[in-house]
Amino acid sequence: MKKSILLTSLMGSLLCASVVANATGNVTNETKSERSILAANPAEAYAEITFDTLSYNFGEFPASSPSRSCVFNFTNTGSAPLVIHQALASCGCTVPSYSKEPVKPGQKGKIEVTYNGKGKFPGHFQKTITIRSNAKNEVVRLVVEGDMLDK
Repeated sequence: MKKSILLTSLMGSLLCASVVANATGNVTNETKSERSILAANPAEAYAEITFDTLSYNFGEFPASSPSRSCVFNFTNTGSAPLVIHQALASCGCTVPSYSKEPVKPGQKGKIEVTYNGKGKFPGHFQKTITIRSNAKNEVVRLVVEGDMLDK
């Protein structure tokens, strides 16, 4: 009697283990299948940022009036909304500003860059602004330069 109870319990345990493993396997296989489909067919919708120009030259300006600003215009040439995550300048004397709102496909946006050379040495300068977004081209670098003349 004890042997039959033990055998029945063992069979029941094996059956439960088999059902659980099979159910887990199906979920895993479905997930792998979905992943392979996504990998084989990348999303058709993507954002793409296209700037009118990637550099701006302030030219020569006097140290007595050291602040200069420019605007970099861009278009979302992709098919999904474009979101700019960051705009980082290479120096604290250069400050970029941009809208946090998504730019719809086909619409235009702008990044305003202000350079303030107050207290800086006169001469040629070149500063880089790194733009990070959800675009296909995730990182874009903009450049501002100029010549601040001595008083």
